[in-house]
Formats: sequence, C-alpha cells, structure tokens
Amino acid sequence: MIVSLAENSPVRASIGRAVRWPATRPANRLHGVTTLPVSRGSQQRAAGKSRTPRAPDPRFDWRRIAYDALVSRALDEVEEATNRNKASVPREHQVLYQFSARGHDVAQVILGSMIDHRHDAASAYYRSRPLLLALGLSIEDALASPLGRSGGFSDGRDIGVVCNLPNANGPIVLPMSGDVGSQYTPCAGWAQAIRYHVDVLGETEWDQSIGVVLGGEASVATNGFWSALTMATTLSLPMLFYVEDNGLGISVRGDMQTPGGDIARNLASFSNLFVREGDGCDPAQAAALLAECMEHVRSGRGPALVRLTVPRLSSHSGPDNQRGYRTDEEIAADLERDPLPRLRAHLVPALISDSEWSELEAKVAGDVQQALDAARARPNPDPSTVSRWVYADDTPGSPEAMGGLSRDERASLNGRQHADESGEVVRFAEAVRRTLRRELEVNPKALVFGEDVGRKGGVHLVTEGLQKQFGEKRVFDTSLSEEGIIGRSVGMAIAGLMPVAEIQFRKYADPATEQLNNCGTLRWRTANRFAAPIVVRMPGGFGKDVGDPWHSLSDEVRFAHAYGWQVAIPSNAADAVGLLRTAMRSPNPTIFFEHRSLLMTSDGSAHYPGDDYVIPFGRARVLREGTDVTLVTWGAFVHRCLEAAARFGDRVELLDLRTIAPWDRDRVLASVRKTGRCAIVHEDNLTAGFGAEIAATLAKDAFWFLDAPVDRIAVADVPMPYHPVLLDVVLPSVDRIADRIEELLRS
Repeated sequence: MIVSLAENSPVRASIGRAVRWPATRPANRLHGVTTLPVSRGSQQRAAGKSRTPRAPDPRFDWRRIAYDALVSRALDEVEEATNRNKASVPREHQVLYQFSARGHDVAQVILGSMIDHRHDAASAYYRSRPLLLALGLSIEDALASPLGRSGGFSDGRDIGVVCNLPNANGPIVLPMSGDVGSQYTPCAGWAQAIRYHVDVLGETEWDQSIGVVLGGEASVATNGFWSALTMATTLSLPMLFYVEDNGLGISVRGDMQTPGGDIARNLASFSNLFVREGDGCDPAQAAALLAECMEHVRSGRGPALVRLTVPRLSSHSGPDNQRGYRTDEEIAADLERDPLPRLRAHLVPALISDSEWSELEAKVAGDVQQALDAARARPNPDPSTVSRWVYADDTPGSPEAMGGLSRDERASLNGRQHADESGEVVRFAEAVRRTLRRELEVNPKALVFGEDVGRKGGVHLVTEGLQKQFGEKRVFDTSLSEEGIIGRSVGMAIAGLMPVAEIQFRKYADPATEQLNNCGTLRWRTANRFAAPIVVRMPGGFGKDVGDPWHSLSDEVRFAHAYGWQVAIPSNAADAVGLLRTAMRSPNPTIFFEHRSLLMTSDGSAHYPGDDYVIPFGRARVLREGTDVTLVTWGAFVHRCLEAAARFGDRVELLDLRTIAPWDRDRVLASVRKTGRCAIVHEDNLTAGFGAEIAATLAKDAFWFLDAPVDRIAVADVPMPYHPVLLDVVLPSVDRIADRIEELLRS
C-alpha cells in the first residue's frame, strides 16, 4: 500500500503493508447475530480511560498508524488556525469549507490500515480524511483540494472535504457526495459487484475483497443507510458498516437520530449481521473490534457493523459555533477523551520510546509544512476547462475514468447504424426485451435488475424470461428502494460492470433523486477520475385509455436539465433497439424512457432492425418531409402527430427527436429555416417543459426565418388524471394538434 509520506521520510522504511486479515473465526460464529462485546456499564466506563492496558497488537503497523494520525491532526490544526485568523491570511490561502476530523482520526486510521486488498473500496463522507491518508492520499493533495487548487480530488470543482481516491492496483475510495447518507448504497453496489466478479466472471483476484462504508451516527437515520443494510443482510454481502458516533448531528443529539442513541444495540436482532461496538478513543479496543469485524467479512460470512464512540473535538464545520448548543462542561468532557494522547500512551514506551515519538511529531510537522508550501504554490484551476468532463471525451488519447466498460471493451462490441428492414415486426416491449437479451449474451458484464424484474419479468413483462435464461445473478429482483436500486448501480458501474436498472414508473424515481444527481455529476466533479455509466429504464406517460398522478408522469425535462445524463425517448420498436444498445455501450449514464402507451399497445411496432443496430444520440429522424411548418415531437406523441400531419399533405415536416439530451439542434434549426413555422408537441407540462428550450433556441438562432410565433402544444399544468374523460381533456388529441397546425399555416 502506498503511504502518504514524503519520499525522503526516514520512517518510510518502517511503514509496510497492512496485515491481510484472514478468515480465522470459530465455526460457531457463522450464522446469525453475535453478542455485543461490552456491557452498557463497561461502555460508559470506556468513555473514560481504558480499564486494563493492552500491549500493541503486533498485527498492526503502529508506527504508520501514529504517523497518519499525527498528520491528520496537524492538517486540521493548520486549517482551523487559518479560519481563526482569516483577517490576516490572504484569501487564496484560506480553506473556504472546513470540517475537522479531530477525535475521529485515530480509529479511522486504524480502520484504513486494514483496507489493503487490491479490490477493496471504502465509501466515506466529509469527515473521513484520516482514512484517505491511511489509504495513500498525499499530504499535498490533502491540503491542495480544500484550498481549491488545481489537481487533487476535483481540480477545484468540488469542496475539499468531498474526496475520492482512484487506484488501479489497490484499494480505492469511492467518490463522496455532499449529502448525508448517500455513501451507503454505492458501497453495497461495490460489494455486490465483488460477488459478481468472483461468481459470474470467475475473477478470483476479487475474492476476499470487501466494501467498507463510513458514516456518523446521524447518517443512520437516512434512507441510504437502511437501504444498504437491507441489501447487505439479505444478500449476505462482503460489507463492513463503520459508524463513528460522536453523539451529535451538527447540533442534534444522537437520541433524536436513533431511538436510545445506539444503532448497534438496536440492530442486535438483525439476521445475518455481525455487530460490535466499543470505545473509539481506546486504540487497543478499537483495533480489536475492527479486526474482528474485518475477519468476519473477509471470510465470506456476511456483513458486519461496528459502532465506535468518538468525541467531536471541534465545531461541526468552520463557520459553526458549537457553544450555541453545547455547554462548556460538555466540550471539556470531550477534550478529556481525545484519542491521540491515548494512542501515545498505548505505544510509548511499549513499542517506541519517548524520543522516537518526539521525532515522529517533528517529522510530521516538517512534512506538513513542506506539503502546505507546495499546495499553496499550485496554480488555481484553469477556467477554460470548467465545462470539460460533463460527458466523456472519447477522442483517442483522452484519459479514461475509472468506471464502466473500458474504451477497448466498448470497441470490441459490434455495432452498425443500418437497420435491417426485413426483420419481423415486433412490438415495443419485445424490442426492448430482445435488446437486453442480446446485450446480456455478448457482454458478460451486463446486469439487469429492479423491482419485480426477475421472476415476474417486470410489471410490463419487458424482462420476461431473461432470468430463466441468464440466471439470478445477472437478472434479479431488488428490495423496494429506488435509492438502493440507483445507488447500487453506481457502485457496480465504478467496479467495471454495466448495470441496467429499472425504475417501475417515472414517479417512483423521486426517492432516488440524490443518487441520480450524484451519478450524473460524478465524472465532472472528480475531473474524470471516476464515472458511473449506468442505464436507467423508466416507464412513464399515459397508458392505454388511462392515467393517474403516480404512474403516468412523464416529466422528462427534469433529466434533460440534470447534469451529465443522456436522455432517450424512443417512439417505436426499431428506435428502442438502437437507442438502448447505444446506451448500454456508452461511457455516459442514460435515462431510457419507455412510454407506457407504447408498452401497452401496438402503436410503436416496427421491423426488428437487427442484433447489432445502434443509433447515435442527438440525431433526430425526419418522418415526413414538408414545406410550410415544422412539427417537433418525441415518444408516444409521434403517433398522434403523424396522424395529424397526414391531413396536410406535404406541407408539414415532422421530426422525431428520439433523444432530448443531447437533442438535434442542427436538424431542427435547418427544418425551421426551411419552413418558417414550428410547433412543438410533448406530454410533459407546458410550463418549463422541454418544448420551451427548443422554442428559446429557435427564437435566438432562427428568428429572422420565422413567419409566425413558435407554438407549443402540451399537457395542461395539472397532474395526469385517472378518468378517461378527464384524460382526454388534458392530453393533446390528434384533432387538437391538427387545429393548431392549421392556425399556424394561416398565420
């Protein structure tokens, strides 16, 4: 393991690899829940000094642990001192968003020393810099990123405490996010990907790898925590939950986050979860508990959770004043529990001498100062590059991010843009099913999953028969958690797989909003260090003669507005084949809309275009040539527009966008410049629907060619109603579209 020491450090030679933690637990611990190691009374006593001194566990490299803990504390002190003296510190040398890890540092570094497998991954949060230092983060990067300098975690794009750590040949830290609790489900996805690499792909080098997720006690109240816990326990994933409990969620006490303030005790009855808890200020106890949990997970006996109590020896963040919600006595009590003096007492003189500890402190001070000078000397990020990496850059020689299929793997999959017109006519759902089947055949890293996707074959039967053909490890059902479906997809994609996740209906994606946003911005905010090219299949829109506010939402503009996402909305079976295959071979994440009306009727039927057919994104299709008005639409409304346009002979030019992110600006502009008129038809709300974006583009770039105002024909600004009478009023009908075309032609 690479250690974050300067190359000329005299202690580098004494810092070796962490010990691989073997499967050595007794057989009687294989099943169920273990008892907790300490009683409530002993836990309370552990908040003070350890009762019985223990010799340093020889399995650990304590010199390295001491060095990393001292570095972490020194970095916090540098940043906190800067914050205290902002008036005298130039702004370019200030940390604008600072979180201290003081009090959390020693236990985190001990944990980091055990994350040493080539395919281990940690999923952390904003107070986890000590862990990154233990995993190889350089001191210079640890300072440069909070300063917003070039390079580092994000090249100045994200706040300095939102970290990541790629490593082609060793443990990684999955990209963090700024929201609380979103770190859990991607870690569960990574843990499930470990099983896939071993059990399906036969890649034995992934064996005994684990996913480790860190969170504070407040985060255990979130959707992400419980979703990941459900996945880990029901699937028996190789996953370690590390809860560092400082008793405060900013200012809110722990018992407001968790009944009784003790998540470990509350989870003691969870099936298939190995639970431990203790004092994170006691290095010997923390090391023993972490080692026990690590051994359990690495041995393949399922997930573990360890809760360690730690003090928060600072305010929540730089601007926070904890004295507004904590008494002086409470703050003083936490200072008495500082784990760093306890680490020194644990090692001196048992392992190192007093003078050696002083030399280590001096070395840390010198290394930190040297790194601070280098970090401050780095240039600011280049403003001309701020738009790069929203999407992948696939030009030859461009660097590849970690995540998804490699460029070579994608290139090895055959694709052709010419459709086979002799294929049999298939309905929309069958076209999607065939495409999924073909991609599962040719790409062993492809997986298909979601609620009811496996045995049932999906609520629209699109995946019917796929699990029987490819098995439960490649086509499988999930628990009812959209946060878990998308979060696990992200972790799987970073692990090199090609996840195709189904959200049953568009409205059901709302609980996964954070994960969807984090996935889309992943490449940009890590400056191309990581990416998660997933495909999210998402039925929506009105059904056959029926609608309702929950299953019939379209709202595709939300994803067109989301950073980093491609959005495909096919109108027919042939386009569904080409666009879905392109999405499954893309380096970017894709929302793939499957309109309910097309799934339920034969409206989208078309000749099957072949097993290798692809359609590049951002290319509209001209369905009818015309002279006097351009009609732009997508999805199920293509069929209503075709019927309406047929009433006007060759006067209407009809364009099917097929994708709205990206959308074919050039073809739309060229058509409107030819016809002089335009109407945009869509199912999303009129106000701020995607038609408004097209209209604004035409007003700017085709204004002098327009013979009439651009018209928009869309659903009224009300939720989709249930009764057919109300539905008919809300949805633009063929007659209504034709009437508006006629008005345009008369203008």
